[in-house]
Amino acid sequence: MQQMLLDINPLPLPTLENFLPGRNAELMHTLANILSGEEKERFIYLWGNPGCGKSHLLQAIVMAYTQKNTKAMYGCAKNYQRFCVDNAVDCFVIDDIDYLDAAGQAELFSLYNRLREEGHSLLLVSGSTAPVYLNMRQDLVTRLGWGLVYQVHELTEEEKIFAMQAHATDCGYMLSQEICLYLLRHGRRDLPSLMMTLDALDRYSLVHQRPITIPLLRELLQVDS
Repeated sequence: MQQMLLDINPLPLPTLENFLPGRNAELMHTLANILSGEEKERFIYLWGNPGCGKSHLLQAIVMAYTQKNTKAMYGCAKNYQRFCVDNAVDCFVIDDIDYLDAAGQAELFSLYNRLREEGHSLLLVSGSTAPVYLNMRQDLVTRLGWGLVYQVHELTEEEKIFAMQAHATDCGYMLSQEICLYLLRHGRRDLPSLMMTLDALDRYSLVHQRPITIPLLRELLQVDS
């Protein structure tokens, strides 16, 4: 079993700048245009597999709106209570809408219709699959498909290795492909977790005055050989 060190630094706050785009260049361009006011579409649906970065992007948009002194609301359907209906909100962000029950779907349907009628606030939501495959009320599914729909593509293994090695170089050490592959095989594969592990490995190596090797990484993670 893998056990992470307790003293690993917390993950950095999600921003568009610290999201590695990979095959998501068009989506990143659209999100940047939204923040600059160049994109007129106000309804955007993101979907993709766990770990692809959907939540990162949604939270990054909320942070960007907040930094512009505009009001944004983030909610996750896994912890759904009720959606904010404040007319002063400029950006509504709802993550993992697959988890909405019937009452939550009805509320999202009403929110969508209200925002479409008012025409100024952004509604950015995410799910695990394309709208047409969502197991939700069909009138809501139809509306989710009216706006922009993007699949968020997870980084390829090669892209993750490149990102890890670039991060290591920025921190002043060389990282072998062997170490990268080991992390991809034995750890969490999302990029923030991989970077967090690398930072812990770097500190562990410095504290113990030992080079970064597979045995040192196993020791850090307490993984059996």
